[in-house]
Amino acid sequence: MSFIENIKIRAKSKKMKIVLPESMDKRVMEAAAIASNEGIADIIIIGKDEVLKESAKGFDISKATIIDPDTSEITEELINKLVEIRKNKGLTYDEAKKYLLTDYMYYACMLVKTGRADGVVSGACHSTANTLRPALQIIKTKPGVLLVSAFFLMVVPDCEYGANGTFIFADAGLEQNPTPERLAAIAGSSAESFKLLVQKEPIVAMLSHSTKGSAKHADVDKVVEATKLAKTNFPQYKIDGELQLDAALVPSVASSKAPNSEVAGHANVLVFPDLDAGNIGYKLVQRLAKAEAYGPITQGIAAPINDLSRGCSTEDIVGVIAITAVQAQSK
Repeated sequence: MSFIENIKIRAKSKKMKIVLPESMDKRVMEAAAIASNEGIADIIIIGKDEVLKESAKGFDISKATIIDPDTSEITEELINKLVEIRKNKGLTYDEAKKYLLTDYMYYACMLVKTGRADGVVSGACHSTANTLRPALQIIKTKPGVLLVSAFFLMVVPDCEYGANGTFIFADAGLEQNPTPERLAAIAGSSAESFKLLVQKEPIVAMLSHSTKGSAKHADVDKVVEATKLAKTNFPQYKIDGELQLDAALVPSVASSKAPNSEVAGHANVLVFPDLDAGNIGYKLVQRLAKAEAYGPITQGIAAPINDLSRGCSTEDIVGVIAITAVQAQSK
């Protein structure tokens, strides 16, 4: 059974309410139809009838719940609640009303905040910033977590490495140039995410262009320090670095470059030193190895709010809906 089929089965075992605020996108509406009719999640679509008549044409979204913010009886309550949440920032009633009626990501986050939904999937036609800004303002970070980060769950066909070809690549979508402290936090969150979603032991490699001192540079020093912090802060996980990619994945290379490492040659969670490396890395594997790439999946938010690549397919969206549902189950 494939990774995503297993995720869908887990999602179906306890259906969660997942909000899709991008009702104007045909891919999202097709995914809504698939997810609701297959029982992957209880889908909530935010949108106007006239928009849905066009974007959902040909798709059966009859099992989804449709909310039009302009006419919904709960909108007034959500406006007042948003004012309360953002009162320290000086948000007025009129400003809150404008947010909820014109930016459906704010409405989606308020549905989660008030317990009417369990998670949100957005980003098919909006930027990461537009997806995550409302989530950070309204739902905020999970207690005890240093930062919100993002990963791609990669499933590589015919691959002998990782967990039968399944990996987490982090941070590949959000944190531009993390400090050692933030890189260590990404490692801990990514290990937790791997354990939840893949249901196997996470083995975390802190990646670099150097393996165990083979190169000297400030960039290497950052990864060395991050590794020390990650090992101290997350002793429950196997974490090691700094490791080059081949040393992290290939046992024969690991035996030569890092013979005393319990991670080298076995890694399934790859923590990249910065966003450039992580983003380039996941796209190389996706395009050249024809891997499935689900994400960017966020971690560290108090409820699952997940971003999509704007180049995503309908199948990608269905997969992220299922992943979001499984994250919500754990919450």
